[in-house]
Amino acid sequence: MQTAANLMPIPGHVDPVPVPRAAPVRDDGLIDLVGLTREQIRAALEQGGLEPKQAKLRAKQLWHWIYHRGATDFATMTDIAKTQHPWLAARFVVARPEVVTAQVSTDGTRKWLLRSTDGHDFEMVFIPDADRGTLCVSSQVGCTLNCRFCFTGTMKLVRNLTPGEIVGQVMLARDSLGEWPSQPEGRMLTNIVMMGMGEPLYNFDAVRDALKIVMDGDGLGLSRRRITLSTSGVVPMIARAGAEIGVNLAVSLHAVTKEVRDEIVPLNRKYGIDELLAACAAYPGANNARRITFEYVMLKGKNDSDADARELVRLINHYKLPAKVNLIPFNPWPGADYECSTPERIRSFSSIVFAAGISAPVRTPRGRDIMAACGQLKSTAEKKSRAELDRLAAGIVG
Repeated sequence: MQTAANLMPIPGHVDPVPVPRAAPVRDDGLIDLVGLTREQIRAALEQGGLEPKQAKLRAKQLWHWIYHRGATDFATMTDIAKTQHPWLAARFVVARPEVVTAQVSTDGTRKWLLRSTDGHDFEMVFIPDADRGTLCVSSQVGCTLNCRFCFTGTMKLVRNLTPGEIVGQVMLARDSLGEWPSQPEGRMLTNIVMMGMGEPLYNFDAVRDALKIVMDGDGLGLSRRRITLSTSGVVPMIARAGAEIGVNLAVSLHAVTKEVRDEIVPLNRKYGIDELLAACAAYPGANNARRITFEYVMLKGKNDSDADARELVRLINHYKLPAKVNLIPFNPWPGADYECSTPERIRSFSSIVFAAGISAPVRTPRGRDIMAACGQLKSTAEKKSRAELDRLAAGIVG
């Protein structure tokens, strides 16, 4: 049963104040080492009673076993003295999120419903392709942005995920794919997108700390060039993301006019299109080799006209953005207010953008049959009524 103490106080739907929260405490009292840095592991060992020199050595060994080899049992860590295994097991654990359900789509897409130690559900999705395999990682339980076309946006935000819960998704996927020890070549999981449930830039510290572990060459070893952070446009955090994380940037744009974007991405009422695109133009490291990706969901009669396509081209050129536009056919979900644009309309929109020299591929929907496609992730909670969504979008509480 969810209690008021489990909810993160949210003063508004578009600009939640980050509320520091202690990591969930396990019922067994053990400290989960997943998500901890080398220094944090060392400090935990010292606090448990190891001498500083030994704690430093053991931290290095544990890091290797946890993040490079995927070990979850201290007894398998052969370069750590057997006599120390019980001592570690009595104090620490190397855990994974609990798997509630695992589904496989007819197209090979996999979706996991996961549960945290304090009983909250969230989802992750793996999309295999011929030349890559992409893991969509969640950053929050629920979401606070209420984007009108997105099923996840009909959920309430329960809490941020911890670094361990974020890294744990990647490790669980590696478990499932049999990809330990970490290796740079020949693996199925090649790319990560922070594009699951939640807004990553509203959980900045945990996302940054988790991705540092993912990118560590002695750990999970994924190149920052293969990691993308997707945001709905939390403008003040974009520059910080570039400076402190430095991965590829994707922006959920979805409209080119204030009126339409205010409706379907309510965050636009706080950080408008021009402010957002100016922040993208200043994003560190953005160039033709590392273009900013603009996600654009195709909604019938809403944002899919030829005039919309021409305005999109004008905006990209005006801000001199090294850009790629992903056109996403709307993925339906129960109670949605929108329909997908027709294939002919999508082709026309794409052709206009392509003709201007901007890449505008149409993303093939994946995992629709298991509700794993873009905008379809939702673990629990009832669908909000249209009236409630309108109240939320207007900033009316209660």
